Order: sequence, then structure tokens, then C-alpha cells
Amino acid sequence: MSDIKHGLEVLKQNVKIAPTNPGVYRMISKDDEVLYVGKAKNIKKRIVWYTKFEKLPTRLKRMVALVDKMEFIITTSEAAALLTENELIKRYHPRFNILLKDDKSFPYLSLNMHEDFPALKKYRGKKTAGTKYFGPFANVLAVNHVMDVIQKIFMLRTCRDNVFKNRTRPCMLYQIKRCSGPCTGMISKEDYHKSVKEVVRFLEGKNTTLQEEFSKKMIEASENLNFEEALVLRDKLKALSAVTMGEALAYGGLKSVDVIGLYRLQNLAAVEVFFYRGGQNYGNVSFFLKQTEDAESFEILEAFISEFYVTHDVPKEIIIPEDLENAAFLEDALHTKIVLPKAGEKVKLFESANINAKAALERYLSQTTSIRQNLAQMKDVFGLEKIPQRIEVYDNSHNQGSYAIGAMIVATPSGFDKKSYRTFNIKYTSNTNDDFAMMKEVLTRRFEHMGDENRPDVILLDGGQGQLSAVYQALKDYDLTGISIIAISKGPERNAGKEFYHQKDKESFALEYRSPLAFYLQTIRDEAHRFAIGTHRKKRAKSIYKSSLDEIEGIGAKRKRDLLRFFGSVEDVKAASVTDLQKTEGISKKTAEKIYKYFHK
Repeated sequence: MSDIKHGLEVLKQNVKIAPTNPGVYRMISKDDEVLYVGKAKNIKKRIVWYTKFEKLPTRLKRMVALVDKMEFIITTSEAAALLTENELIKRYHPRFNILLKDDKSFPYLSLNMHEDFPALKKYRGKKTAGTKYFGPFANVLAVNHVMDVIQKIFMLRTCRDNVFKNRTRPCMLYQIKRCSGPCTGMISKEDYHKSVKEVVRFLEGKNTTLQEEFSKKMIEASENLNFEEALVLRDKLKALSAVTMGEALAYGGLKSVDVIGLYRLQNLAAVEVFFYRGGQNYGNVSFFLKQTEDAESFEILEAFISEFYVTHDVPKEIIIPEDLENAAFLEDALHTKIVLPKAGEKVKLFESANINAKAALERYLSQTTSIRQNLAQMKDVFGLEKIPQRIEVYDNSHNQGSYAIGAMIVATPSGFDKKSYRTFNIKYTSNTNDDFAMMKEVLTRRFEHMGDENRPDVILLDGGQGQLSAVYQALKDYDLTGISIIAISKGPERNAGKEFYHQKDKESFALEYRSPLAFYLQTIRDEAHRFAIGTHRKKRAKSIYKSSLDEIEGIGAKRKRDLLRFFGSVEDVKAASVTDLQKTEGISKKTAEKIYKYFHK
């Protein structure tokens, strides 16, 4: 009780000095642990709320009992407070904050409006000026569906720029009427840009006016006896009608809306987000939040909205399933409208999102329960000190010694932690056909940068006794306390399910054929193999596009691109004179001489 009195006294003292500005506050314990990070439009009023102890949820009552001091950061606006809060939560991971583990990035469709013939592309990453982006889409399947529709109706090119510039005849997509053939002049620049504008309108949800225009043009073409054009327009009209007929009723008014659903079970919470853009459903994605015990549903929703929309695009409207206490603050900070529908079709939207959140959480619990059971059995079977919370699995990949890489994946009781995956370009191993030497290098480099926060309980290797001995030899100067190293090798006839497991100073053994634990260990081993091969292939593919221009000092990506655009190929650059080279934008006489000398040593 004395702790509660002390905590309340600390809060009351801070009420006297707290600013009335928008900003961020931190609750701190006697041990200097950051217990909680919060934001407020008026910090003083928010601290007063915590002093009303009886009205607080159990979680926050426990927090108040631990508070010994507070710190404030005044910000210029609600938006700045939101950014600062998010940054501090990610830095301190306070145990009384509801935490969102969000490592997702969402795909977009993009059109570079500066190009003569813009390509419709799938895109992830930083946005640049002059390019239009449409999305986000929940996954690649949703993107592919919309791309397929656009190709059928508007026939924009989707090929890479280098393919587009070097074609001499149209590709198969032109033959099956999925592309208008701009690469070989089958469509004029003016007509192609008309199609681009139609695509923009389609993705912005202006389908009704498009249908009216297509219908009008089809009639005009028919009256002018231009039956071929009339047939093309008829097909476009039919395809557009097929797309919009079912969705117009349900989603027609949803031009830029996210719908959020929530479901709670066993002290866990799942949030489901549906993306609606331009009157179309762009898919849905699930999130699972930590530290939600005793939290009110509105707290969970506020925490999710605060953390999620700091790093993702904010729609014009967010539909939620419950009222929020701080809706006005979030609206001002995010420049959006937060709505709880009371009747009509929008109610069905968040009800559907709630149902999907329930299904996602039940799947998640089923999966994690199975994983936890396997980890508990793994502790007993392999004689581990505790149930492993972090398993690091290593594998190598190379092509007859070329493009050699090492890969590490991380498995936890919640599944694969893809944010912690790492790749290692093999730098110091002279013989990259030697898997033992490569693994030694990878593990040595990993241990050199290991901290307490990312120390594994188990290291799993793809290999046998030789690989195991090589790793112990490589790590003999490092502290392996609490770390178990296990090697997994193929069994008789290399059959999955008959693997042998090897540990230092223990007899090798096989698990029961097709047992759940054997299947789990195969799964995480195969994930490391998949990740290693995928990374190796990317490295190899990237090298294919390297040219001798990359080896010339002072020729970066932009100058290389400008030279290839001007001359068409590396061979033409090689054959050019110093005077001709200077005709390329950004190539000075000095640089032109450097390029010429490189090719004419």
C-alpha cells in the first residue's frame, strides 16, 4: 500500500509542474526502468487522470505503484507527439505499454509519370516525386489481381525498362491483348498516355465515368463504321463492368478507407485491417499485440492506431469497432477521420473485420501452442537448460564456390522472427567450396557482434559431426554458457524424417519417424535452406546485371544509367570517342577521358 501512496504522491507532485502543451511523458521506476511512455494533447490533464486511482484498470494500478519519477517532452503538435512516443516505445519497450510488433511492408502499384510510356509496376520502398502510387495492398496476390484487371482493360506495359528499350518486335502479351505494344510503336505516345490517365481514374475509383466514356466512344466508333475500334471498346466495357458490378454496391463509396477489427482471447489481442482504395478491396492483414492483459479494448485500438500509422500511409477515413477516448487527438495528429458507424453498410464492414480478427487469433494460438509443445519436448530430448526462446539456424549456399553466402534464420515460440534474419557475404574464406571453413567464418562473425539481447539458446546447424566439431573449434574463445549447439544431418537415403542429431560429447540419435518434434526441426532447417538459397540467387542475379562500367572509378548508378540510355549498350560506350561521350548529360571532359582510357588501355 505504501508503494501505491508513493506512486500517487509522485504523480500529484508532477501535476504541479507538468506543462499544458502537447507532448510525451515517461513513467520511471526507482531502478530507472521506463515503465510507460504516453502522449497527450495536454500533458497536465493526462497526468491528473492517473491520480484517479480507483478508475484505473488493474494494469495501470500496478504501474502507478512502481512510479518514482516522471519526465516530459514538449512537442510542437499532436503529430510530433505521436512520432516521439513511437520512437521512445521502440527504444525502451516499456512493460506497461501495449506493443505492436510490426515488421510488415506493403506492396503498391506505381506509375512513373515522367516516362514517355510509363510501366505499371509492383513497388515497395521509399516514394519519389513524379511517380503515382496506389495502395497499400495487403499482399502480392491482391496486387496481382488488380494488375491482371488493368492489363485486360487498359493494356499498359508491365515489362522492365531495359527489356522495353531493346525489343524489336512485340512480346506475347501484345499477341494476347494484354499490352498495347509501345515498345515497337504499335501505339502512339498520345494514345498511350490516354490509357495511363484512364488507369489512374480506375485506381481512384472513378469507374462510373469511365464506363460512360467507353460506352459513348463505342457508339461513335460503330456509327463511323470503325467496327474494330468499337469491338475493342466493347471488350473493355464488358471487362470493366464485370470488375465493378459486384464491388460497386459493397465498396463503391470507400475511396480511401481502412476498416479495423479487434478480437481478444487468453490475454492476447488480434487486430485485423482491411484496406479499401478507389472503391475496391485491397486485402486484409492480421496483427498480434503484446502486453494487453487488463487493457481496455479502446486502449488496444488507440495503441495500434498510434503505432501503425506512424510508419504506414494514413487513409482519409478509419472505421473502428469501438469508441476511443482519444479519437480527437489521433484525428488531429494523423489528419484523418476516425468513425464508429452506428448503422448501415459500414457496420457490416467492421463486424466482418472482427470475425476475421477472431479467426486469425485462433489460428495464431493453435500454431503457437503447437510450437511451444515442440519446444518443451525439445528441452527434454536434447537435455537443454530451459525451453528455448531463440533458436538460430545456419546454412550456406554457393554455386561451385561462386557467390558464396552464409544465412541465419531465427525461430521463437511465436514463430519465425524474420526481422532478425541475417546474411553473411563470405569474405575471408579462400576456398568457398569448403563448407566447414565457411561455417566457421559465419559463426565467428556472428559471435563478434552478439549482445545479451540477441543471445541464442540453441544453434542448429545443417551438417554432421564434422560441421559440429568445426563450429566448436571456431568458437573456442567465446563464452558459450547457456548455448546448446546441435547439428542435423540427413539420414539413410537422405529421407526427410530419418535425420540424425549430433551434440558434443553425446551419442548421435534419430527422433521417432514423423514425430511432431522431428517435423518441427525439419521445418526450421528447411526455412534456413530456403532463405540461404533465395539470398544466393539474388546475389547471383544481381551480378548478371553488372557491367564493366561498374569498375570505372567515378561512374555511379546514375552516370551508368545515363550512358546506357544515350548509347544503348556497353559496347557502344566502349566504341565512343571522348567527344561523343561528353554528349551524355553529366559526363564532363575529364570523366569522358577516364572512360575512354579505361576501354583503350
